Amino acid sequence: MRSIDDLDVSGQRVLVRADLNVPMSAGEISDDGRIRASVPTLTALADRGARVVVMAHLGRPKGKIVPELSLAPVATRLSELLQRPVEFSPALTGPDVQAAVSALDDGGILLLENVRFDPRETSKDREQRQRLAADLASLADAYVSDGFGVVHREQASVTDVAQLLPNAAGRLVESESRVFNRLISDPDRPYAVVLGGAKVSDKLGVIGNLLSRVDRILVGGGMCFTFLAAAGHPVGDSLLEADQVETVRQVLADAADRGVEVVLPVDIVVAREFSPDAEKATVAADAIEAGWMGMDIGPRTIELFAEKLADARTVVWNGPMGVFEMPAFAAGTQAIAEALADTSSFTVIGGGDSAAAIRAFGIADDRYSHVSTGGGASLEFLEGKQLPGLAVLEDR
Repeated sequence: MRSIDDLDVSGQRVLVRADLNVPMSAGEISDDGRIRASVPTLTALADRGARVVVMAHLGRPKGKIVPELSLAPVATRLSELLQRPVEFSPALTGPDVQAAVSALDDGGILLLENVRFDPRETSKDREQRQRLAADLASLADAYVSDGFGVVHREQASVTDVAQLLPNAAGRLVESESRVFNRLISDPDRPYAVVLGGAKVSDKLGVIGNLLSRVDRILVGGGMCFTFLAAAGHPVGDSLLEADQVETVRQVLADAADRGVEVVLPVDIVVAREFSPDAEKATVAADAIEAGWMGMDIGPRTIELFAEKLADARTVVWNGPMGVFEMPAFAAGTQAIAEALADTSSFTVIGGGDSAAAIRAFGIADDRYSHVSTGGGASLEFLEGKQLPGLAVLEDR
């Protein structure tokens, strides 16, 4: 991949695919982490005299104009972080957009409206995507991919535009690619992976690819109950993917054959119902009774996981240990977040809910080696999949 340093951008129109898909609450941005992550690339381009046209998405409007998913509030926040004006276009393509781009001065920045308001962006029909890509490419002289959170998607603004213009990877995509290549090919050992989240089916590909690379895997979150069931333990009313139990048994057997330690919870915080005020208790992980559901790892598991992470030199964490959005069930996730923040190992937070959790707990990103902006992209990178948004850059 070429870097933006390899592009002659002075006076040129540069189309940047950023990832500005931030959580919103009552019209306000509740976590601006992804906006902050876009700043280095946009600053570098604007400082070199580029006329920067930014495209991004927010939420899942499914090809329709959804006012509450407008990027207008993002433009305001982006301007504050960049400490320079960011113009906003309420349209994505058309004469008004062409005029707004033409009006940009060297170093100027324009943010286009939500690219997913156009159904062609995510169309399965390649010709439809290419038509949108042609419209977008007409706005620029070069293309920069800086939305790591979408590089695993084949979409008009991610893959198709890149084939129409000279292209390069932005600072964020370069950084993310470098980190995840290190995790796959050259990790310091011992190498531990902490996996959580709701569904084990979402993580099986990652586990399968990492079994030949890691020394231990710690399993928490909702997915741990399928592991506990595979180990022969009752899980009560906990989240369970019954159709994955046999697959997980095979995973455990493969791990044993490879000498990879799989660490499961030894106690669980359970509740009568999925509610922040539900009756709760802490029980042994092999003694969850019917009528109770697992909501978090327990205190003994927190101690065990901390011990297993203490000597690790590389740690990847993807997925919360419990329902951290409810304070009564946040202790496990917060303990892992703080343990990794305090270590000197190479620590990677795998985006998505894990990144949201550390910010919810008020832990600064710079206490970790790397906080990824791409949950799905991070997982697919760790699975060893080819990411189309990166492959198209490598092809030029």
